[in-house]
Amino acid sequence: MRFLLCFLAAMASVPAAAEKLTLERIHADPALSGPGVRNLKVSPDGERVTFLRGRADNQFQLDLWEFKLKDKSTHRLVDSKALVPNETISPEEQARRERERTASLNGILSYSWSPDGKQLLVPLAGNLYLVDAAKPDQARLVAKGNVLDPKISPKGRYVSFVRDQNLFVIDLKTNAERQLTTDGKGTVHNAEAEFVAQEEMGQRTGYYWAPDDSAIAYKRYDEAPVPVVRRFEIFADRTDVVEQRYPAAGDPNVLVQLRIVSPETGVQRQIDLGTNPDIYLVRADFSADSKSLVYQRQSRDQKTLDLVAVDAATLAQRTLLTETSTTWVSINDDLRFLSNGTFLWSSERTGRNHLYLYDMSGKLLHAVTSGEWGIDNLLAVNEKTGKVYVSSNRDAVIDKQTYALALDGSTADKPQRVTRADGWHDTTFARNGAVFVDTYSDPSTPPQVSIRRPDGSMVGWLEENALNADHPYAKYKADHLPTEYGTLKSNDGQTLYYSLVKPSNFDASKHYPVFLSTYGGPHSQHVARRWGNTFDQYMAQQGFVVFRLDNRGSSRRERAFTDAIYHNLGAAEVADQVVGIDWLAKQSFVDPKRIGVFGWSYGGFMTLRLLSAASDKIAMGVSVAPVTDWSLYDTHYTEQFLGLPKEDADGYQKSTVFAHLDGLKSPLLLIHGMADDNVLFTNTTRLIDALVNRGVQFDLMTYPGAKHGISSRAGQRHVYAKIAGFFKKNLGTEAAK
Repeated sequence: MRFLLCFLAAMASVPAAAEKLTLERIHADPALSGPGVRNLKVSPDGERVTFLRGRADNQFQLDLWEFKLKDKSTHRLVDSKALVPNETISPEEQARRERERTASLNGILSYSWSPDGKQLLVPLAGNLYLVDAAKPDQARLVAKGNVLDPKISPKGRYVSFVRDQNLFVIDLKTNAERQLTTDGKGTVHNAEAEFVAQEEMGQRTGYYWAPDDSAIAYKRYDEAPVPVVRRFEIFADRTDVVEQRYPAAGDPNVLVQLRIVSPETGVQRQIDLGTNPDIYLVRADFSADSKSLVYQRQSRDQKTLDLVAVDAATLAQRTLLTETSTTWVSINDDLRFLSNGTFLWSSERTGRNHLYLYDMSGKLLHAVTSGEWGIDNLLAVNEKTGKVYVSSNRDAVIDKQTYALALDGSTADKPQRVTRADGWHDTTFARNGAVFVDTYSDPSTPPQVSIRRPDGSMVGWLEENALNADHPYAKYKADHLPTEYGTLKSNDGQTLYYSLVKPSNFDASKHYPVFLSTYGGPHSQHVARRWGNTFDQYMAQQGFVVFRLDNRGSSRRERAFTDAIYHNLGAAEVADQVVGIDWLAKQSFVDPKRIGVFGWSYGGFMTLRLLSAASDKIAMGVSVAPVTDWSLYDTHYTEQFLGLPKEDADGYQKSTVFAHLDGLKSPLLLIHGMADDNVLFTNTTRLIDALVNRGVQFDLMTYPGAKHGISSRAGQRHVYAKIAGFFKKNLGTEAAK
């Protein structure tokens, strides 16, 4: 579950006349962080970098831009408003955006390059356009109506897409459209990822091209076995009853198949996925020579993951490798096929995530990375130079850096750091590793985007985002507050990282209230040395000590750290947050009687569990969109940590909020969107009932029509004003003498 904490990043440090940071300005245009970019790609010919950027008058309306490496010029390629003045999207696309955490955005959200670097494929408002990179004002409409997941084939002959639950291709030589599947309707979907695959497995597509354009492998699933949940989406002027097939923990999942189809003839063949239908089809891809289709099959208990190769001609299968774990096997996107018939694969088998090289028979050749550190993910391979590029927090857990290693394994424990400044680097490489785009930030530097050579040397700025007098954040320089970092020890001796922002006009002799922001769940890092969170900055400027701590179970750590939550969600996480609270209470500048906690989603769950466990230490809490009973949440996420409910009913009961509610004594503000299709509103209605039956008074704020992120601009302004107001009301903002 990649729970959404919808904070807008906007902090900086510039010389200018000071103005007070307000919630209204945080959620206004232009973005305080400066002209941000997203979805960076290096064109196949290496001549330009393309990206999406919000407009000056609406940071959420995205256009397509280019940066030409030859003359270092920046141009807007496609104006989304000019192409489609009045955008409307289908319910299917809206649901997809919810899964991808882009529901607040409009305009161009994705695009892809043709293999020759001359054209771009741009989906917008359900239609599909081909854009000539040399003549971008002559966009050609190639498909119309509810088009999802479009791609240009690897050799450039076809455009493919999903429409109405079926897979289509257009032959660009003839402009002829061919429907490759016909049975997609009702509960049957072709070439799509099912709900839990999108939400929990990072699966953004349901079909995969062979490199030579000869075939497409696609997922076909039938969701008929999945129970129908009748969900009420309550809007301001109506209530919609939505029947959603939602696989809660222990419920049946979709029935999944893997098929291969020829884009030229439409001939279909089905892959045998084994005798057990109760599996997850995690990924699929073709080898570099197109001769093998390789798929990843995960067991329902997620303790086994097989990497299986299928001969594309005969459909004969062989298992290349099997990953096992006593807790769960993590899934990744690090499978990379090389032209010499080998492949790269990452594994946590040593307790840390490392990269390995195999041949196509499944023989392990050698480790590419090793040692007391781990990689985040594989970024690129330059086969010509024999270099592999990975991201990691090797030098500092709170940082993200890019490293180069030798493909032959000779530098496995001696990676060379490519990115230079301490802080956070998100890098996007050309596929061959010849150049990369570096998006860098730290707590006092907004995102700066540069083009760099493989050794890290500068080619040029794509977006310097200089903090001069014209920068949107310039007016708030004087009140910008620094972030401090430190470590504590958990009860079992593991290292916990925290961040701290002291309030404006800090006086060490005074005692300040605390705004403790928590998330606490898996797959997330809450403490990072990067361009920070505006709301944290705002709360510090309002007089609060702002504190964050990454407890056991948080991501980008070794398995001993993440596995501590297995079969007991909330126990280790709460214990570690209490370690942080106890440390805060001992600081001379903290008022121990005025410590409050806030969290969203898993953080909302954490807020409730913390108040239940330590109301004697926590004066108040705000819980937004909380999971209250894990049996209400979906299969893949919940069972990864708790197993099947029938196998560990006690673990599920201990992990609920309800098993601990008798300890909740402090003031509580409960917030939830009334159309949430991720953490269902039922979680909150059940909690309301339980609190009422216990005679516990609490405050409640619900948002009609809002999904999990309460992502409308008005909703964001209101919810954060509500949170800030509750803290001020219960803790005050004046420091005690």
